[in-house]
Amino acid sequence: MKPARFGFLVVLRPALLLLVAAVAWKALVAQDASPVAISLTSPAFGNDGAIPDVHTCTGQDVSPPLAWGELPAGTRSLVFILDDPDAPDPAAPQRTWVHWVLYNIPPSATGLPAGVAARDLPVGTGQGLNDWKRTGYGGPCPPIGRHRYFHKLYALDTVLPDLGTPTKAALEKAMQGHILGQGQLVGTYQKP
Repeated sequence: MKPARFGFLVVLRPALLLLVAAVAWKALVAQDASPVAISLTSPAFGNDGAIPDVHTCTGQDVSPPLAWGELPAGTRSLVFILDDPDAPDPAAPQRTWVHWVLYNIPPSATGLPAGVAARDLPVGTGQGLNDWKRTGYGGPCPPIGRHRYFHKLYALDTVLPDLGTPTKAALEKAMQGHILGQGQLVGTYQKP
């Protein structure tokens, strides 16, 4: 009679195979899961509508009011990015210009008021750098043509660590693998 030195492998092999299959399935589902759509609106302008002068460099350069709808289950924080992919000229865009970056907005927030100051942001909200190398809102100020301004809201399954004043790129890297849902509102502007 041979000793059953490796008999435990016969018992463990099916359990190990099930565990590997479960991990692979979870990774596949997570990879294929699309973010849930979140409603993002502004009473100042509709989607693809013109942004009023008051929210631009030719006006008072104050942020527009924003509101968002129901967030996906499990949302622990929100990220907001405003950028313009048409810089400097929509006929020959060369870069995306970042206008506003916010992160770790608490999920209890349902929007932002017009002209929100840093001190009035929801508690815990961090600010990133815009392309003027400062924090805060910088309104539309296109040098030529009618530009599109993408207001983007992301629901995350985590609260991000303190990133200081991250760039949009650094924030997007930190968000990878954590996006549960997103919303988008596009406004347009051309200097008079």
